[in-house]
Amino acid sequence: MPRTPCSARPERLPALASQRPAPPRALPARGFSLVELIVVIAVTGVVAAAVAIFIRRPVEGYLDAARRAELSDIADTALRRMTRDLRAALPNSIRITASGTSIYLEYLQVSGGGRYRAEPDGVGAGDPLDFSAADGAFDVIGTLPAFAGGESIVVYNATASGATANAYAGDNRAAVSGTSASGINLSAPKLFPFASPGRRFQVVQYAVTYRCDTATGELRRYWDYGIASPQPAPPATPNNALLARHVNACSFSYSPATQQLGVVALNLQVSRGGETVRLFQQVHVSNVP
Repeated sequence: MPRTPCSARPERLPALASQRPAPPRALPARGFSLVELIVVIAVTGVVAAAVAIFIRRPVEGYLDAARRAELSDIADTALRRMTRDLRAALPNSIRITASGTSIYLEYLQVSGGGRYRAEPDGVGAGDPLDFSAADGAFDVIGTLPAFAGGESIVVYNATASGATANAYAGDNRAAVSGTSASGINLSAPKLFPFASPGRRFQVVQYAVTYRCDTATGELRRYWDYGIASPQPAPPATPNNALLARHVNACSFSYSPATQQLGVVALNLQVSRGGETVRLFQQVHVSNVP
């Protein structure tokens, strides 16, 4: 059988080319209509409102708990500081007064103490503290307390009022000028009115006042001012620090439970953002002069 000539094959190419599909036509551009946009916004608002209803209460609960925790921390920190200070107060030196919207609690800060020599030793040596005449120096039994300067010696403080055995009045308080190898030197000879049954003396640094003012909502601490018989309200000193804000109620009271023990009751209430926290603290203080 004869072969088909090669020159006849190219005649089929135009027929194959005519069978290729035509390219797709581009669709006309189309956007959102105003109605569709309004429907989407409305549906989104409904979903958001439904979600907000479910998460509103948990979020409010968290914020309320955080606010209560903050208020509790403010009141607790202030009462802890007052408790620590009052435990270092001179026996029978706590006094409280109210003036206007403020209540003041004052005491004398003690930095140390010890026992004075009441009699000479077995061989007649030593410098005892004389209670029959003014004395300017005396020996200490045991370790000498540390002095930073400006302290006073108090012997047998029995009350925070009156003119006898009252450190505020000054009849049983004497300024310290220095120390010797075994004793304490006073700035001027002093006749203390009463001897201590335990032969004790205390070293007083300065007076301290806590002021709670419900008008300003502040609890402040004042320190290092002059010791005076009438209680200052407020003390005249630049040394003061803010302990608590948002205070809307407070009360302080002191009662000598026994001859050796007293109780200070501290009541502090703070409020903020509709939340109120009230804390009550009792402090046992020594009344042994």
